[in-house]
Amino acid sequence: MNMDAMATLPHRLPRKKSGSALERAETTLLLASGMCATTTMMLALVPAGGHIITTTDCYRRTRQFIQTVLPKMGITATVIDPADIDSLEMALEQNNVSLFFSESPTNPYLRCIDIELVSKLCHKKGVLVCIDCTFATPVNQKALALGADIVLHSVTKYIAGHNDVLAGSLSGSNKVIGTVRALHNVLGGVLSPNAAYLILRGIKTLHLRVQQQNSTALRIARTLEAHPKVSRVHYPGLESHPEHHIAKRQMSGYGGVVSFEIAGDLQATSRFIDSLKIPYIAPSLGGCESLVEQPTIISYWDQSSEERARLGIKDNLVRFSCGVEAFDDIQSDILQALEAV
Repeated sequence: MNMDAMATLPHRLPRKKSGSALERAETTLLLASGMCATTTMMLALVPAGGHIITTTDCYRRTRQFIQTVLPKMGITATVIDPADIDSLEMALEQNNVSLFFSESPTNPYLRCIDIELVSKLCHKKGVLVCIDCTFATPVNQKALALGADIVLHSVTKYIAGHNDVLAGSLSGSNKVIGTVRALHNVLGGVLSPNAAYLILRGIKTLHLRVQQQNSTALRIARTLEAHPKVSRVHYPGLESHPEHHIAKRQMSGYGGVVSFEIAGDLQATSRFIDSLKIPYIAPSLGGCESLVEQPTIISYWDQSSEERARLGIKDNLVRFSCGVEAFDDIQSDILQALEAV
Protein backbone atom coordinates (compact mmCIF):
# COMPACT_ATOMS: atom_id res chain seq x y z
CA MET A 1 0.00 0.00 0.00
CA ASN A 2 1.48 3.39 -0.95
CA MET A 3 1.75 6.38 1.39
CA ASP A 4 -1.12 8.34 -0.17
CA ALA A 5 -3.46 5.40 0.39
CA MET A 6 -2.15 4.87 3.93
CA ALA A 7 -2.63 8.54 4.75
CA THR A 8 -6.36 8.30 4.06
CA LEU A 9 -6.96 5.37 6.41
CA PRO A 10 -7.14 7.28 9.71
CA HIS A 11 -9.71 9.66 8.21
CA ARG A 12 -12.12 6.76 7.71
CA LEU A 13 -12.72 6.57 11.46
CA PRO A 14 -16.46 6.78 12.21
CA ARG A 15 -17.46 10.44 12.42
CA LYS A 16 -19.22 10.13 15.77
CA LYS A 17 -16.09 8.72 17.38
CA SER A 18 -13.50 10.90 15.64
CA GLY A 19 -11.44 13.74 17.02
CA SER A 20 -13.62 16.13 15.01
CA ALA A 21 -16.70 15.12 16.96
CA LEU A 22 -14.83 15.25 20.28
CA GLU A 23 -13.59 18.79 19.60
CA ARG A 24 -16.61 19.98 17.57
CA ALA A 25 -14.25 20.68 14.69
CA GLU A 26 -14.77 20.66 10.93
CA THR A 27 -11.95 18.19 10.47
CA THR A 28 -9.22 16.31 12.32
CA LEU A 29 -5.85 15.09 11.09
CA LEU A 30 -4.39 12.05 12.83
CA LEU A 31 -0.61 11.64 12.78
CA ALA A 32 2.01 9.18 14.00
CA SER A 33 2.73 10.98 17.31
CA GLY A 34 2.10 14.13 19.29
CA MET A 35 5.46 15.57 18.25
CA CYS A 36 4.73 14.69 14.63
CA ALA A 37 1.56 16.77 14.99
CA THR A 38 3.44 19.67 16.59
CA THR A 39 6.33 19.81 14.14
CA THR A 40 4.22 19.29 11.00
CA MET A 41 1.75 21.97 12.12
CA MET A 42 4.48 24.54 12.78
CA LEU A 43 6.32 23.82 9.55
CA ALA A 44 3.07 24.13 7.58
CA LEU A 45 1.73 27.31 9.18
CA VAL A 46 4.81 29.39 10.00
CA PRO A 47 6.68 30.75 6.94
CA ALA A 48 10.46 31.04 6.69
CA GLY A 49 11.46 34.13 8.63
CA GLY A 50 8.23 34.00 10.62
CA HIS A 51 7.68 34.41 14.35
CA ILE A 52 6.03 32.25 17.03
CA ILE A 53 4.84 33.20 20.49
CA THR A 54 4.98 30.39 23.03
CA THR A 55 5.08 29.96 26.79
CA THR A 56 7.76 29.15 29.33
CA ASP A 57 6.26 25.96 30.73
CA CYS A 58 5.92 23.34 28.01
CA TYR A 59 6.89 19.87 26.86
CA ARG A 60 10.64 19.71 26.56
CA ARG A 61 10.78 18.41 22.97
CA THR A 62 8.42 21.15 21.77
CA ARG A 63 10.73 23.76 23.28
CA GLN A 64 13.72 22.05 21.73
CA PHE A 65 12.13 22.10 18.26
CA ILE A 66 11.22 25.79 18.54
CA GLN A 67 14.64 26.81 19.83
CA THR A 68 16.98 24.60 17.78
CA VAL A 69 15.24 23.52 14.56
CA LEU A 70 12.98 26.40 13.53
CA PRO A 71 15.81 28.98 13.69
CA LYS A 72 17.47 27.12 10.79
CA MET A 73 14.58 28.45 8.68
CA GLY A 74 14.87 31.94 10.12
CA ILE A 75 11.86 31.40 12.41
CA THR A 76 12.20 33.20 15.73
CA ALA A 77 10.18 32.96 18.95
CA THR A 78 9.07 35.05 21.89
CA VAL A 79 8.64 33.08 25.11
CA ILE A 80 6.27 34.51 27.70
CA ASP A 81 4.82 33.48 31.04
CA PRO A 82 1.44 31.78 30.50
CA ALA A 83 -0.34 34.53 32.44
CA ASP A 84 1.59 37.53 31.08
CA ILE A 85 -0.92 39.23 28.81
CA ASP A 86 1.13 42.46 28.68
CA SER A 87 4.08 40.56 27.19
CA LEU A 88 1.74 38.87 24.72
CA GLU A 89 0.41 42.22 23.52
CA MET A 90 3.95 43.59 23.25
CA ALA A 91 5.13 40.60 21.24
CA LEU A 92 2.16 40.93 18.90
CA GLU A 93 2.97 44.60 18.33
CA GLN A 94 6.72 44.22 17.85
CA ASN A 95 6.84 41.10 15.63
CA ASN A 96 5.26 39.75 12.47
CA VAL A 97 3.70 36.83 14.35
CA SER A 98 2.23 33.85 12.51
CA LEU A 99 1.33 31.53 15.39
CA PHE A 100 0.64 31.49 19.11
CA PHE A 101 1.26 28.06 20.58
CA SER A 102 0.85 26.85 24.13
CA GLU A 103 -0.34 23.93 26.17
CA SER A 104 -3.20 24.45 28.59
CA PRO A 105 -2.74 23.08 31.16
CA THR A 106 1.01 23.12 30.63
CA ASN A 107 3.61 20.45 31.36
CA PRO A 108 4.70 19.96 34.13
CA TYR A 109 3.38 22.86 36.23
CA LEU A 110 -0.20 22.81 34.91
CA ARG A 111 -0.39 26.53 34.17
CA CYS A 112 -3.53 27.59 32.30
CA ILE A 113 -3.88 29.95 29.35
CA ASP A 114 -6.88 32.27 29.12
CA ILE A 115 -7.77 30.79 25.75
CA GLU A 116 -10.64 33.17 25.01
CA LEU A 117 -8.64 36.33 25.77
CA VAL A 118 -5.48 35.14 24.02
CA SER A 119 -7.46 34.17 20.94
CA LYS A 120 -9.16 37.56 20.72
CA LEU A 121 -5.86 39.43 21.02
CA CYS A 122 -4.12 37.21 18.47
CA HIS A 123 -6.96 37.30 15.96
CA LYS A 124 -6.89 41.10 15.95
CA LYS A 125 -3.39 40.76 14.48
CA GLY A 126 -4.29 37.92 12.13
CA VAL A 127 -2.37 35.37 14.25
CA LEU A 128 -3.42 31.73 14.43
CA VAL A 129 -3.85 30.16 17.87
CA CYS A 130 -2.98 26.51 18.55
CA ILE A 131 -3.63 25.04 21.99
CA ASP A 132 -2.21 21.69 23.04
CA CYS A 133 -5.04 20.27 25.16
CA THR A 134 -3.42 16.92 25.90
CA PHE A 135 -3.58 17.39 29.67
CA ALA A 136 -7.15 18.71 29.54
CA THR A 137 -8.68 16.21 27.09
CA PRO A 138 -11.77 17.05 25.00
CA VAL A 139 -13.88 15.94 27.97
CA ASN A 140 -12.68 18.82 30.14
CA GLN A 141 -11.99 21.62 27.67
CA LYS A 142 -13.20 22.74 24.24
CA ALA A 143 -10.51 25.15 23.04
CA LEU A 144 -12.08 25.71 19.61
CA ALA A 145 -15.29 26.90 21.24
CA LEU A 146 -13.19 29.31 23.30
CA GLY A 147 -11.70 30.83 20.14
CA ALA A 148 -8.61 28.79 19.29
CA ASP A 149 -8.01 27.88 15.63
CA ILE A 150 -6.34 24.52 16.24
CA VAL A 151 -6.46 21.96 19.03
CA LEU A 152 -3.54 19.56 19.31
CA HIS A 153 -3.49 16.31 21.26
CA SER A 154 -0.90 13.73 21.99
CA VAL A 155 -3.45 10.97 21.40
CA THR A 156 -0.89 8.66 22.98
CA LYS A 157 -2.10 9.93 26.34
CA TYR A 158 -5.75 10.21 27.44
CA ILE A 159 -7.59 9.73 24.16
CA ALA A 160 -6.06 6.32 23.40
CA GLY A 161 -5.79 5.84 27.14
CA HIS A 162 -4.10 2.46 27.49
CA ASN A 163 -0.36 3.21 27.22
CA ASP A 164 -0.10 1.15 24.04
CA VAL A 165 -0.46 3.64 21.16
CA LEU A 166 1.64 6.44 19.66
CA ALA A 167 -0.47 9.06 17.87
CA GLY A 168 -1.19 12.76 17.59
CA SER A 169 -4.09 14.85 16.30
CA LEU A 170 -4.86 18.33 15.00
CA SER A 171 -8.46 19.59 14.93
CA GLY A 172 -9.78 22.78 13.37
CA SER A 173 -11.24 24.25 10.21
CA ASN A 174 -10.96 22.59 6.81
CA LYS A 175 -8.84 25.51 5.59
CA VAL A 176 -6.26 25.50 8.36
CA ILE A 177 -6.00 21.74 8.83
CA GLY A 178 -6.00 21.30 5.07
CA THR A 179 -2.77 23.30 4.88
CA VAL A 180 -1.18 21.01 7.47
CA ARG A 181 -2.57 17.89 5.79
CA ALA A 182 -0.91 18.85 2.50
CA LEU A 183 2.52 18.99 4.15
CA HIS A 184 1.82 15.85 6.16
CA ASN A 185 1.26 13.96 2.92
CA VAL A 186 4.77 15.02 1.89
CA LEU A 187 6.60 14.44 5.17
CA GLY A 188 4.90 11.21 6.23
CA GLY A 189 4.37 10.37 9.86
CA VAL A 190 1.31 8.30 8.95
CA LEU A 191 -0.82 6.62 11.58
CA SER A 192 -1.04 2.86 11.17
CA PRO A 193 -4.45 1.14 10.74
CA ASN A 194 -3.90 -0.81 13.97
CA ALA A 195 -3.22 2.38 15.90
CA ALA A 196 -6.43 3.87 14.49
CA TYR A 197 -8.33 0.79 15.70
CA LEU A 198 -6.81 1.09 19.19
CA ILE A 199 -7.72 4.79 19.34
CA LEU A 200 -11.34 3.94 18.56
CA ARG A 201 -11.25 1.45 21.43
CA GLY A 202 -9.94 4.14 23.76
CA ILE A 203 -12.50 6.75 22.73
CA LYS A 204 -15.31 4.43 23.81
CA THR A 205 -14.29 4.80 27.47
CA LEU A 206 -12.68 8.25 27.35
CA HIS A 207 -15.35 10.08 29.33
CA LEU A 208 -15.53 7.34 31.96
CA ARG A 209 -11.77 7.25 32.46
CA VAL A 210 -11.36 11.02 32.55
CA GLN A 211 -14.20 11.50 35.03
CA GLN A 212 -12.54 9.00 37.37
CA GLN A 213 -9.11 10.58 36.89
CA ASN A 214 -10.50 14.10 37.45
CA SER A 215 -12.06 13.03 40.73
CA THR A 216 -9.03 11.11 41.96
CA ALA A 217 -6.54 13.85 41.02
CA LEU A 218 -8.48 16.61 42.77
CA ARG A 219 -8.77 14.57 45.98
CA ILE A 220 -5.09 13.60 45.79
CA ALA A 221 -4.11 17.24 45.27
CA ARG A 222 -6.04 18.26 48.37
CA THR A 223 -4.45 15.44 50.37
CA LEU A 224 -0.97 16.48 49.27
CA GLU A 225 -1.59 20.17 49.92
CA ALA A 226 -2.40 19.37 53.55
CA HIS A 227 0.62 17.08 54.07
CA PRO A 228 3.67 18.44 55.96
CA LYS A 229 6.13 16.58 53.73
CA VAL A 230 4.85 18.33 50.59
CA SER A 231 5.94 21.93 50.12
CA ARG A 232 3.78 22.85 47.13
CA VAL A 233 1.10 21.33 44.91
CA HIS A 234 0.46 22.34 41.30
CA TYR A 235 -3.08 21.52 40.24
CA PRO A 236 -5.58 23.89 38.54
CA GLY A 237 -8.45 22.56 40.63
CA LEU A 238 -6.92 24.01 43.80
CA GLU A 239 -7.73 27.57 44.83
CA SER A 240 -4.00 28.06 45.48
CA HIS A 241 -3.24 27.58 41.78
CA PRO A 242 -2.35 30.91 40.08
CA GLU A 243 -4.84 30.36 37.25
CA HIS A 244 -7.57 28.58 39.19
CA HIS A 245 -10.05 31.30 38.20
CA ILE A 246 -9.27 30.69 34.52
CA ALA A 247 -9.44 26.92 34.80
CA LYS A 248 -12.75 27.14 36.66
CA ARG A 249 -14.20 29.22 33.84
CA GLN A 250 -12.98 27.25 30.82
CA MET A 251 -12.67 23.67 32.11
CA SER A 252 -15.38 21.28 33.29
CA GLY A 253 -12.77 19.15 35.08
CA TYR A 254 -9.13 19.69 35.94
CA GLY A 255 -7.44 16.58 34.59
CA GLY A 256 -5.69 13.57 36.03
CA VAL A 257 -2.15 14.92 36.48
CA VAL A 258 -0.92 16.39 39.76
CA SER A 259 2.54 17.90 40.08
CA PHE A 260 3.98 18.57 43.52
CA GLU A 261 7.18 19.36 45.35
CA ILE A 262 8.47 17.15 48.14
CA ALA A 263 9.76 18.94 51.23
CA GLY A 264 13.26 17.61 50.67
CA ASP A 265 16.11 17.28 48.20
CA LEU A 266 16.76 15.09 45.15
CA GLN A 267 17.48 12.00 47.24
CA ALA A 268 14.43 12.43 49.48
CA THR A 269 12.24 12.78 46.41
CA SER A 270 13.76 9.66 44.87
CA ARG A 271 13.03 7.74 48.07
CA PHE A 272 9.40 8.78 47.79
CA ILE A 273 9.23 7.65 44.16
CA ASP A 274 10.92 4.33 44.90
CA SER A 275 8.57 3.64 47.83
CA LEU A 276 5.43 3.87 45.73
CA LYS A 277 3.87 0.49 44.92
CA ILE A 278 0.96 1.22 42.55
CA PRO A 279 2.26 3.57 39.84
CA TYR A 280 4.78 2.62 37.20
CA ILE A 281 7.79 4.91 36.96
CA ALA A 282 7.48 6.27 33.42
CA PRO A 283 7.51 9.62 31.57
CA SER A 284 4.03 9.27 30.04
CA LEU A 285 0.53 9.98 31.36
CA GLY A 286 -3.16 9.54 30.72
CA GLY A 287 -3.44 5.76 30.71
CA CYS A 288 -5.48 3.41 32.87
CA GLU A 289 -2.43 2.74 35.05
CA SER A 290 -1.09 5.44 37.35
CA LEU A 291 2.35 6.70 36.32
CA VAL A 292 4.87 8.77 38.25
CA GLU A 293 8.10 10.50 37.33
CA GLN A 294 10.77 12.70 38.85
CA PRO A 295 11.44 15.03 35.87
CA THR A 296 14.99 15.83 36.99
CA ILE A 297 15.97 12.18 36.65
CA ILE A 298 13.72 10.96 33.83
CA SER A 299 12.83 13.79 31.41
CA TYR A 300 15.76 16.13 32.09
CA TRP A 301 18.48 13.65 33.05
CA ASP A 302 20.86 14.98 30.38
CA GLN A 303 20.55 18.63 31.42
CA SER A 304 22.92 20.38 33.81
CA SER A 305 21.59 21.57 37.15
CA GLU A 306 22.00 25.15 35.90
CA GLU A 307 19.94 24.47 32.78
CA ARG A 308 17.24 22.69 34.78
CA ALA A 309 17.08 25.64 37.16
CA ARG A 310 16.70 28.03 34.21
CA LEU A 311 13.77 25.97 32.95
CA GLY A 312 12.20 25.76 36.41
CA ILE A 313 12.69 22.00 36.79
CA LYS A 314 13.32 21.40 40.49
CA ASP A 315 15.05 18.39 42.01
CA ASN A 316 12.10 17.81 44.34
CA LEU A 317 9.40 17.98 41.64
CA VAL A 318 7.12 14.96 41.14
CA ARG A 319 4.58 14.52 38.35
CA PHE A 320 1.86 11.99 39.17
CA SER A 321 -0.61 10.82 36.52
CA CYS A 322 -3.63 9.25 38.19
CA GLY A 323 -4.96 6.11 36.58
CA VAL A 324 -8.33 4.49 37.09
CA GLU A 325 -7.42 2.61 40.26
CA ALA A 326 -9.54 3.25 43.34
CA PHE A 327 -8.84 6.60 45.01
CA ASP A 328 -8.35 5.00 48.43
CA ASP A 329 -5.66 2.72 47.05
CA ILE A 330 -3.75 5.56 45.37
CA GLN A 331 -4.06 7.78 48.44
CA SER A 332 -2.86 5.06 50.80
CA ASP A 333 0.11 4.32 48.57
CA ILE A 334 1.14 7.97 48.38
CA LEU A 335 0.80 8.45 52.13
CA GLN A 336 2.91 5.39 52.95
CA ALA A 337 5.56 6.49 50.44
CA LEU A 338 5.75 9.94 52.04
CA GLU A 339 6.84 8.22 55.22
CA ALA A 340 10.14 7.44 53.45
CA VAL A 341 10.89 11.15 53.02
